[in-house]
Amino acid sequence: MITCIAIDDEPLALQLLSDYASRTEGLNLLKTFTNPLDALKYLKNYAVDLLLLDIHMPDISGINFYKAVDQYSMVIFTTAYSEYAVEGFNVQAVDYLLKPIEYDRFLVAINKAIDFKNYLHLDAKSNEKCIHVRSEYSLIKILIKEIEYIESFDDFIKIHLEGKKPVITLMSLKAIQEMLPYEQFMRIHRSYIIPLNQIHSVRNKRILLRKIELPLGIRYKEEFMMWFKATKE
Repeated sequence: MITCIAIDDEPLALQLLSDYASRTEGLNLLKTFTNPLDALKYLKNYAVDLLLLDIHMPDISGINFYKAVDQYSMVIFTTAYSEYAVEGFNVQAVDYLLKPIEYDRFLVAINKAIDFKNYLHLDAKSNEKCIHVRSEYSLIKILIKEIEYIESFDDFIKIHLEGKKPVITLMSLKAIQEMLPYEQFMRIHRSYIIPLNQIHSVRNKRILLRKIELPLGIRYKEEFMMWFKATKE
């Protein structure tokens, strides 16, 4: 079962999505919102698997809304404007529905989300822990053990991998940090996340990993140093 919420400034559009959701096995539409700010407040307290999200809203675009969501949720964008399709897929959307939405097309999109959730669940059971991100219109599987460090560039991040080409994806450091095992990774700077097992030494606000030296940001210094000292006791 996939849990979801729908956000659209048009009540009639939400009514249609609610009707479609009630007819769809495996989908539980928890709430609908015409005000995206109310939806953001809801998401701060409740986790959902999927967002049905209109791109073109008066107060905030669906793209910017999705970037502002702290938790990781899949997203299916809905809009009457086909020119937003590429931008929607660039933020790792599962699918893109063009209004007026037919039920058969809605069902295809929901089945994609169900398949994607099942795919992630199967990988979660494997011995090799991994995450999945979208890059260049493809879903990329990244093994946790191969991550050397993660670097931020505005709205993009670059995931540096051992012996492989880095993967670039449109995502924030905060979002990807929530996907990673918290006991294995730490944010050390506004621009960097590192795997803790890669640390070689720490000196003068610099952290030496196996292959690179990175700065330790003031904001993250106290938490990191507490952890580092604890490992030496």
